Amino acid sequence: MAASVWSGYLTFGLISLPVRLYSGARGSRISFHMLHKTDLSRVKQQLWCPEDQRVIERSETVKGYEYRKGEYVVIEPEELKKIEPKTAKAMEILQFVKAEEVDPIYFESSYYVAAEDAGKRPYALLARAMRESGYMALAQLTMHNREYTVFLRPFKDGLALHTMYYADEVRAMENFGTDSIEVKDAELKVAHQLISALADKFEPERFHDTYEENLRKLIDARLEGKDVSSVERPGKLAPVVDLMDALRQSLAKMDGKKSSDVVSAARKGSEVQEISASSVPKKGPGRAKPKRGRAA
Repeated sequence: MAASVWSGYLTFGLISLPVRLYSGARGSRISFHMLHKTDLSRVKQQLWCPEDQRVIERSETVKGYEYRKGEYVVIEPEELKKIEPKTAKAMEILQFVKAEEVDPIYFESSYYVAAEDAGKRPYALLARAMRESGYMALAQLTMHNREYTVFLRPFKDGLALHTMYYADEVRAMENFGTDSIEVKDAELKVAHQLISALADKFEPERFHDTYEENLRKLIDARLEGKDVSSVERPGKLAPVVDLMDALRQSLAKMDGKKSSDVVSAARKGSEVQEISASSVPKKGPGRAKPKRGRAA
């Protein structure tokens, strides 16, 4: 099992149970290094002071907050330590709220909440009660010298935890919806039919980051001196003139198809194919030249 990121006690009322948090999701992206084009040496970033016109060391820097354009107030490390919350060993449930009242836009990072042996019975009780009542919990947690408000919700056979974006962190955008637009009953009926035709069970393993997969194919092909084909580019879309006609044509295209067929077709259209070495000019992967040692 992966290492836990926090351990302590989950408390509600007079009940406390030992739990551990494990990371529930993490993005995985291929990253590149910046190289010098001529010799493929990895370049380094330097701290440049435009006032002194020289490179400075990190030890010569301080933290500053720009309170006005070009003007800063310096905050020392000792001052920051004064206000840092200490990592506490208790996660206190503050209240329970109906799950339907919480919009997913407030979810930030996700974790699994696992009970220690001594806390499995109250853990099971809490998870089941929340599942049957339709409530999720709001709790306070201090972790890695930061204070978080978190959601606890039933997930599979246990509990999941999500750190919360605060209200002032969620960007408000007025009038981006279309509730004031009138739609016809006939259009709505066909739209419902189209949704039903595309409706399916949620299976996240059917969806993939095709760009990352294509990027891995490109890297592997370059290492073997090969190339890859270009992905299909979608044609230019024209604005819908007759909404009802467009809905009917969409529904007709779905006739006899399943939503899984649509997912597979979309995935296939965005995949790249490896081109054999005989189809492209021969070229190998770029490699850095060995550095010469200094003469004694």
